[in-house]
Amino acid sequence: MIVKNEEQMLPKCLDSVKDVVDEIIIVDTGSNDKTKEIAYLYTDKVYDFEWINDFGAARNFSFSKATKEYQLWLDADDILIEKDKIAFIELKQTLSPEIDMVLMKYNYVVDKKYNPLYSFYRERLLKRANNYRWNDPVHEYITYGDNYLKSEIAITHTKQVSFSNRNLKIYEEQLLQKKPFSPRALYYYARELRDHHKYDMSIEYFTQFLNTKMGSVGDNINACLEKGKIYKKRKDPDNALKCFFNSFCFDIPRAESCCEIGYIYKEKGDYKRAIYWFEFILTLKVSSDYTGITNSESWTFIPAIELAVCYYNIGNIEKALYYNELAESFNKNHNSVVYNRNFLDSLRHK
Repeated sequence: MIVKNEEQMLPKCLDSVKDVVDEIIIVDTGSNDKTKEIAYLYTDKVYDFEWINDFGAARNFSFSKATKEYQLWLDADDILIEKDKIAFIELKQTLSPEIDMVLMKYNYVVDKKYNPLYSFYRERLLKRANNYRWNDPVHEYITYGDNYLKSEIAITHTKQVSFSNRNLKIYEEQLLQKKPFSPRALYYYARELRDHHKYDMSIEYFTQFLNTKMGSVGDNINACLEKGKIYKKRKDPDNALKCFFNSFCFDIPRAESCCEIGYIYKEKGDYKRAIYWFEFILTLKVSSDYTGITNSESWTFIPAIELAVCYYNIGNIEKALYYNELAESFNKNHNSVVYNRNFLDSLRHK
């Protein structure tokens, strides 16, 4: 782990893994709270690393201190919930020594019961003998193409997602120093620009990323999706649709893109086409080898609740009720489900 000022989050993280892992290594990058004191309660392998605006360098330093056969990395706001702890222990007992790397699910946004709402896969468990290196100063990553295992064991992110200008400043410094961006860095810089409402530049860098033709399938799809959302925000549905449809060039259609297409037709009052796309989503399944971002509600609850609205708008109350009940099966107590149920029932019984 690499940490800084994580006294609030670190105990929960380490409590969740202390009986699962064989070695805990904490690298502190300049805390001025009780982070290091807390770390020493769990391990004597606590190290200092002078912060140089490079997460990849800090992670490489932390990996250099490992002594076990495999290395697991976490952030301080990550935990293993009970079912994943059990599965992880079983994996340790059964993992073939031929496996170089295990990709694990990262449940980045969860509900109060830790059910995933937004997730993707990350390289999590890595064979130390392979001497993997972290790349890029921000949104660091390890290139994988060796003998890897895709696991459903999940790391759960527990901190509310927030935005700062920390990463943006690192990228801007990289630009000033005329250091080249990797394709992945182009993608994440575009995301940072989007988060800071620099939309013209965001579109430019998403386009640069796509033009490299070197991105992962998931990042390519998401770049199209994010470009489309920017055009949609700017009331430019034609260019938005082009971006959403372009995402189909990289893999079978994803529910996230199809939802955006359905939204555009719904907002135009073209309910027939909106219904087509929302119903199409309900025929899709997440590919077993896909490791990119998945918004679980885009595959289930969202198309169902939108179909209830669309069918109501074309006067088909029975179909509206059917899809509202389907939405209820995915999210029973959602306010829209309850409102629709009461409203549609009142129409049916008039």
